[in-house]
Amino acid sequence: MALKRMDNVGIVVEDLGGAIDFFRELGLELEGRATIEGEWAGRVTGLAGQRVEIAMMRTPDGHNRLELSRFLSPPVAADHRTAPVNALGYLRVMFAVDDIDETLEKLRNRGAQLVGEVVQYKDAYRLCYIRGPEGLLIGLAQELS
Repeated sequence: MALKRMDNVGIVVEDLGGAIDFFRELGLELEGRATIEGEWAGRVTGLAGQRVEIAMMRTPDGHNRLELSRFLSPPVAADHRTAPVNALGYLRVMFAVDDIDETLEKLRNRGAQLVGEVVQYKDAYRLCYIRGPEGLLIGLAQELS
């Protein structure tokens, strides 16, 4: 057995359209939308009676995907969106960008807020965290080489 790749990262949101718009602004492409329901879906997730709208977003290089989900049923069980960066569990997704300042400017128009500040790590990267749609924690990294 050999691992082939990481297929996608999933994020649950309340406003699927707003999240799609935000991640499009960041540079991801909408690969497709669908409603997932049925007995088979509940067997995979352990949520009987689930009905969820999903949007699959693809990075420009085609290698990575972000699956955005809006649960219609059952209702959302917990909310971790305002957790600080030292909280346990899955926390954020980080994207490599060409120009961190330009990216921040574009995303601020979509409601993004800088968490701390943009910092430089050695001569390698400029980095920051932002709160995106619905308070989602997103990292941005600009390679300096």
